[in-house]
Amino acid sequence: MLSARKAVQALPTYHPPLASRTGLRMDFNENTLGCSSRVAEKLHEISRDALACYPERGTVEAQVAAFLGRNADEALLTNGVDEGIHLLCETYLEPADEVLIVVPTFAMYEIYARMTGARVISVPSGKDFAFPENAVMAAITERTRLIAIANPNNPTGTVVASDFLLRLAKAAPQAALLVDEAYFDFYGETLMPQIGEITNLFVARTFSKAYGLAGLRAGVLAGESSQMKMVRRVSSPYNVNAAALACLPEALADTEYLVRYVAEAIASRGRLERFFKKNDLAYWPSRANFVLARFGELRVPFVEAMRQRGILVRDRNGDYGCEGCVRITAGTATQTDFLLNSMQEVFRELGVGELR
Repeated sequence: MLSARKAVQALPTYHPPLASRTGLRMDFNENTLGCSSRVAEKLHEISRDALACYPERGTVEAQVAAFLGRNADEALLTNGVDEGIHLLCETYLEPADEVLIVVPTFAMYEIYARMTGARVISVPSGKDFAFPENAVMAAITERTRLIAIANPNNPTGTVVASDFLLRLAKAAPQAALLVDEAYFDFYGETLMPQIGEITNLFVARTFSKAYGLAGLRAGVLAGESSQMKMVRRVSSPYNVNAAALACLPEALADTEYLVRYVAEAIASRGRLERFFKKNDLAYWPSRANFVLARFGELRVPFVEAMRQRGILVRDRNGDYGCEGCVRITAGTATQTDFLLNSMQEVFRELGVGELR
């Protein structure tokens, strides 16, 4: 009888709660305003003939590489950051290899790594989700072949110092170091300029968050040219769809839209953190477009009460160290007004402001 590989049978499943997402979407860290109007206009201009042809990513890929300050042979467009993670696992991992991650973090690092049969070593984060630099260094062995780090991290919003990441890459030259910069636009620090200087460094970016293109599934993976040549071998030549390729140049060109939205989201992030502080609720300062807070036993009624008011927030109780936690996306100023007013109502109902 046909059966899946043992590694696949043992895989944890990732089922994001996408069903019935009606209301203000503060649960998936998406752009809460929508894409640039220039992108929307471009979508209307795509011809039937263009959709009938296989997509050619080369020209747009070169544009994106130049935008990132890289050469065309150092960047690969991907079907979101997810595919970039998958390609690195397929390129470098054997069943006997080890992968290092620091938990809590993005679930797909573990899933794609275990898909290859590799062993995932989960290093617990420190107090207040501080990055455990010494523990990560100590976990490196000769079998370590991939180290995946989200910077800023999801779901905590915490960051890792760039100088440590560079030391980490040098400490494990036999391993690919993936620095996932999905939330770069809300943070501003990057290792992209070091691509090429450190041959085992890879940097991933997405256009799903700040650019509002989550539905088009567009990302980019950058690395040293000879390593990217190997990664391209496991990539489909048609992995990015025609609509995404048509819209990416418009998204990159509309800098006014991006700057305005990011500024609003960062300001809203600050307002959300101050709100939690005022109401004596534990939270973690974030450098992404969301804030994680601990509601304890009131987590479930809080999430449901917000849904009843037309606002979706994300229950992160199942993540390591996140018991009782909820993650909330930072959106526009108007959306944040509605969010905070609604939260204040719910807090009064649940007595959250009285918690210590």
